[in-house]
Amino acid sequence: MIETIADDVRDLQLFEGVQDATILKLMRAGYDQSFPPYVTLIKEGTPADFLHIVVEGMVELYAGANQREATMAVVRPVSTFILAASVRDAPYLMSARTLQRSRVLLIPSADLRAAIASDNRFAMNVMNELAGCYRSMVRHAKNLKLRNTRERVAAYLLRQSRLLGNAPGFILPVEKRLLASYMGMTPENLSRALKSLAEDGCKIDGQRIIITDRVKFEALAALSPWLDGPDPEASQAGVSLPLPEADR
Repeated sequence: MIETIADDVRDLQLFEGVQDATILKLMRAGYDQSFPPYVTLIKEGTPADFLHIVVEGMVELYAGANQREATMAVVRPVSTFILAASVRDAPYLMSARTLQRSRVLLIPSADLRAAIASDNRFAMNVMNELAGCYRSMVRHAKNLKLRNTRERVAAYLLRQSRLLGNAPGFILPVEKRLLASYMGMTPENLSRALKSLAEDGCKIDGQRIIITDRVKFEALAALSPWLDGPDPEASQAGVSLPLPEADR
């Protein structure tokens, strides 16, 4: 069973090149658990007792204040979330809940920190993972501050197309309400922005996106490596929404 769990997470860049003994020790210390949809896994402000690894399903990271709630990220397999809190032994800055039936591996934060102290390659991987998350958050903040609603949506859609080799069509990876919250707008504003993109080379049909005029659409989005990435050798740690699905 332990070996099976290790196989599930071994491809994570967090464990790339790490000694088998370190990985197995972390797996033996961990808890492999399954949860139904819409179960709260962690709450903002509580101690970071575990590093979470999503093995199956989908998990939303969100935050709340002043009776408002915002989606911070949506995590799909195989990915970690809120690594920084576990490393620093600090309270979680976000809450997390399952969006569908999910399998999550919980590694005690104390064991994680012990592995960082004893395995130099693992420590380097953790540093790279945290750096990727930080750079992703900086890009997201710049996107919110430097683009208007239509530019923000267009840039997001083009980035999704780029992840699929500049595919002209794809399926949005999350519900529109989650996408709107992540991009700092209401569902109504997102809906209006999506409809308005038809004149700029992009058609929307439910969750299906079809880029009809890439040159025109790219002119609206004005993608920039300093705003949109990607970093060379970037891990998926910095990706704050799931990857899109190809339109078949």
